[in-house]
Amino acid sequence: MFFKTKNNTWRWLIILTAFSALVLILWNTYTFFQTFKDEERLKMEIWASASQTLNKADLNDTDLGLPLQILNTNNTIPIIQTTDQDSIINMVNVEDHIMNNPEKTKDFLNKLKSQNSPIVVEFDNNKQYLYYGNSSLLTKLKYYPGALILIFLFFSAMIFSFYRASKMATQNRLWAGMAKETAHQIGTPLSSLLGWVEIMKLDEVNEETVSEIEKDVYRLQTIAERFSKIGSEPVLELRDTIEETKKTFDYLRSRVSKQIIFSFNAPDYPLLMPMNPILHSWTIENLIKNAIDAMKGKGAVDIIIDDNEKSIRIQIKDTGKGIAKKQFKRIFEPGYTTKKRGWGLGLSLTKRIVESYHNGVIKVTHSEIGKGTTICIVYKKQKTANNI
Repeated sequence: MFFKTKNNTWRWLIILTAFSALVLILWNTYTFFQTFKDEERLKMEIWASASQTLNKADLNDTDLGLPLQILNTNNTIPIIQTTDQDSIINMVNVEDHIMNNPEKTKDFLNKLKSQNSPIVVEFDNNKQYLYYGNSSLLTKLKYYPGALILIFLFFSAMIFSFYRASKMATQNRLWAGMAKETAHQIGTPLSSLLGWVEIMKLDEVNEETVSEIEKDVYRLQTIAERFSKIGSEPVLELRDTIEETKKTFDYLRSRVSKQIIFSFNAPDYPLLMPMNPILHSWTIENLIKNAIDAMKGKGAVDIIIDDNEKSIRIQIKDTGKGIAKKQFKRIFEPGYTTKKRGWGLGLSLTKRIVESYHNGVIKVTHSEIGKGTTICIVYKKQKTANNI
């Protein structure tokens, strides 16, 4: 707990430092923008004063070099001079396609009015208004904070994504380690139980009783093997999908309430596909148990295996309480459960086994509240010498 708290403190300290640096940069950018904007206005006021000096100057006056130089130094700031009636007198640094189009000129003038307040220039009791826009540099500077925020958000999203993926990987390693340790711990009493089964056979205990106990012991062994395979790359073998599914189906049917009506429908020929028998059995078991839970121990469970041209499809149907359509995908998320007691890992593990280990697809294909649900697994057929 101490290390977790320490890590959280460092994480929040880094986030706060990065945010503070961003705010500081944005504030400095804003300050620089305002300073540069004030300097541009001062430049425009000097430009207006020079223009006023030229208009008032005598034609024989030779001391006009400085005003002319001031007027010629402006190469970036667009200017429109108007009368008090908005009649245009002069345009500077305005593109030709705007100058030659009255509608565009009017729109451009309105744009300049929105950017800066006008500078008033008086000529012989007449007022003229000088409207100016932002220079290209100031325009770029205006969008800089927005670009900086987008970059910050982008890198924040990347860091968050990396942290989340790292956290999930750590949790997966933890779960895998716990599962393997569980399998290891179960192994010792299992070996002992197998020994006791052999002793019971020698003592000629009721054969049927010994057989059922033996099945349950081997079932525990299968469960231990399942846990031992979590987090490891499973070995796939070419097996008959129908036979492997039927084994789990028959085992569960003999051990659940007689109020559950089971049915199994499949082709009368084998459907071979690469699979891990232990993990496939886990898949079918999870889905059947989930169906039984949904029916609260009373109803019907149907397993239907279809042989299509390109795929093998396994459907598990129940007559349970059903699932709302918006929950069709959520039921496969880790931690999602409607039970008061449960971790919500069964269907999540099932999805991982089907999609990550067997390259299949699992989804809810149909469900009605109060009537039941159909979950379907689809495996692509493998090419063989007979179907190439």
